[in-house]
Amino acid sequence: MSELYGGVETGGTWCVCALATGPEDIREYEQFRTAAPEETLMRIIAFFRSHPGASAIGIGSFGPVDADLASPTWGHVTTTPKPGWQGTALAPVVRDALRVPVAFDTDVAAAALGEYRWGAGRGLGSLCYLTVGTGIGAGLVVAGEPVRGLVHPEVGHIRIPKLDSFAGVCPTHGDCWEGIASGPALAERWGRSPDELADEHPAWPLEAEYLALGILSIVLVASPERVIVGGGVMERPGLLARVGEKLRALNAGYLDTPMLGERVQDYLVAPELGDRAGVLGAIALAERTAGAAAPGAAAG
Repeated sequence: MSELYGGVETGGTWCVCALATGPEDIREYEQFRTAAPEETLMRIIAFFRSHPGASAIGIGSFGPVDADLASPTWGHVTTTPKPGWQGTALAPVVRDALRVPVAFDTDVAAAALGEYRWGAGRGLGSLCYLTVGTGIGAGLVVAGEPVRGLVHPEVGHIRIPKLDSFAGVCPTHGDCWEGIASGPALAERWGRSPDELADEHPAWPLEAEYLALGILSIVLVASPERVIVGGGVMERPGLLARVGEKLRALNAGYLDTPMLGERVQDYLVAPELGDRAGVLGAIALAERTAGAAAPGAAAG
């Protein structure tokens, strides 16, 4: 019988827990709103106590986070703008309560790993998973490993050319990429929820160009073999195709590859795992950790 693994995705709005061997065998699944840290941690721990058997648990969390195993604050949420969550010890509390190996990374790194393992990144050497919703974030996977360096990538806060006078909504940087192109930025700029904006509204060509500008920056620096784009904003019909055409135009043939030309629709794609990419990526983190750590030890 295949080993069971636990997965947790703590998003800014929703928290998802699962017990599974993989995407085709999810034994238990629960989604609930991300509340205050203590309440959220209690629900995560209660889920796995009610559904035991995980050889390891992977956690993908909104960030910024500390995913450095050598750090005294490994497994913590750090300078997040989410009220009440700054400095929260997430992974250590779950590890100590359940006494199983725990892997920890950002939610977008987990989603990237999930798509690499089971989704739109199967068979590739590298990919970028980008989410556009409450914020903008990206996870990069190269040769099967989530990319980290000094810290983890925070592409939502890169600077891109501004196409209008909107001041931006990022509480730290104002008009960074997330500040001018996330869901809250759309709502603030146009005075209504993105869901209420008609398909022909001028918001969407502008949004497509802003997203293409940021994606081009990622492509020029990291050169991933595919960019997978998810998140609530990308549920708008036709937006991904618009972004692809803008990306193709912005590249202007400079990077000489059909993936940024006539095959851009094969380069810029939706997640195959849908809104379960994050929790399944956490399962993938746990799968890798189970074989590398003894029960009760931490791993990342």
